[in-house]
Amino acid sequence: MKLAKILGFEHKLGDLEISGITYDSRKVEKNFVFVNTNGLPEFDRDAVAKGASVIVTKNDIGFENTILVENPPQMFAVMCANWFGNPAKDLKFLGVTGTNGKTSVTYMLQAILKKAGKKVGVIGTNQYMVGEKIKPAINTTPNPYYLNELFYEMKREKCEYVVMEVSSHSLIFENVYGLDFEVAMFTNLTQDHLDFHGTIEEYYLAKKKLFSMCEKAVVNVDDSFGERLYNEIQCEKIAYSVKNTTDYTAKAVTCMPSQIKYELLSEGLAHIKVNTGGNFTVYNSLCAIACALEIGISIDDVKSALAEFGGVKGRAEVVPDTKDFTVIIDYAHTPDGLKNILKTFKECAKNRLIVLFGCGGDRDSTKRPLMGEIASIYADYVIVTSDNPRTENPTQIIEDIMKGIPSKLFNGKVIEDRREAIKFALSIGQKDDIIVLAGKGHETYQIIGKEKFPFDEREIIKSALS
Repeated sequence: MKLAKILGFEHKLGDLEISGITYDSRKVEKNFVFVNTNGLPEFDRDAVAKGASVIVTKNDIGFENTILVENPPQMFAVMCANWFGNPAKDLKFLGVTGTNGKTSVTYMLQAILKKAGKKVGVIGTNQYMVGEKIKPAINTTPNPYYLNELFYEMKREKCEYVVMEVSSHSLIFENVYGLDFEVAMFTNLTQDHLDFHGTIEEYYLAKKKLFSMCEKAVVNVDDSFGERLYNEIQCEKIAYSVKNTTDYTAKAVTCMPSQIKYELLSEGLAHIKVNTGGNFTVYNSLCAIACALEIGISIDDVKSALAEFGGVKGRAEVVPDTKDFTVIIDYAHTPDGLKNILKTFKECAKNRLIVLFGCGGDRDSTKRPLMGEIASIYADYVIVTSDNPRTENPTQIIEDIMKGIPSKLFNGKVIEDRREAIKFALSIGQKDDIIVLAGKGHETYQIIGKEKFPFDEREIIKSALS
């Protein structure tokens, strides 16, 4: 492809034939364009040494075929779209951002759209889906090259809608730059990723960027940051709430471990049932319903799809065949996420609520004692263990967690090895106990050091119980 076509504008180097584009200097080949999204000059020099025909950067390193730009990440997003023929122009985008609930909302929307006869692509934490084809997820929101490659495949497979999780990282890195979202959704915002953003304010501002890229915004105004967002953004705004009467409101809510019911109050009244438990499911479904109705999906298709919805792997997932007690696998890895899952099942537990959890290494360490405190408040028995320690010492991570649990309030046990911790949790399970395994959710691996090791909690449970 000619360079001018990739750039989207005329340039003196425009007649050069380009065989590939990349933002990773390690992947540069002959006749490639390298876009330095990182900004460090050494990556430009590395790309030139590997044979790049052109570098797009904000650094002048003296290389003749240099295109200087003010914002290389935005330029890379534009170039990737051009490389794949701008497939996004033929797709309709629904994006959801927030700390918790993004994955559940996308899957609910996928179910609703499919019920309405639409072909859908899904991009998110669990996996990527091109219609019915499943691809493993690399990141919640992948880099612009892979993103546009997915869009190209979705267009080829005649998908009409793309439902995607939009992470704060991807908004900072401009992964979704240039996309127009028919609807953008905001679920909530609580402490997470402060190792990257530094402060909760910067985290909020990163999320807010999505709402300058959409026609309509669907916002949870029960969340304090959601209420602020609703008042600050300029696009058409749609509010949803459980606490107050808004555009979409849930009334007469009934929550059970494996099901929720409520009355949807909007322009009329509708009876909603979802086969997933928890108060958070009320909010997630409200978000999906508001989006679906705003794009013209019928309330009958919405109700039918949610009544048939079987939940999401790793999100309040009930493990089958666990004897006299119930085992729940959930991705809760933030203070708010852990509080939500424990509070939900505490309210419906007939006997003890047991929680097993850890915290990820090389991530925001300030949330560790907060999660310890939450576990000690809501659970009857607490098992503190490892999550993905990565390059951190798991003993130190556990010590950070324990700082939030007053010694007098700690009714539980510390077992560093997560596999052994799960076996122990099952061994002490009594009739009508609820055992929540928090943190891993959909993940079927554990990251120790820089390696991924197979670790599927479902298989561990099955093996232990047999």
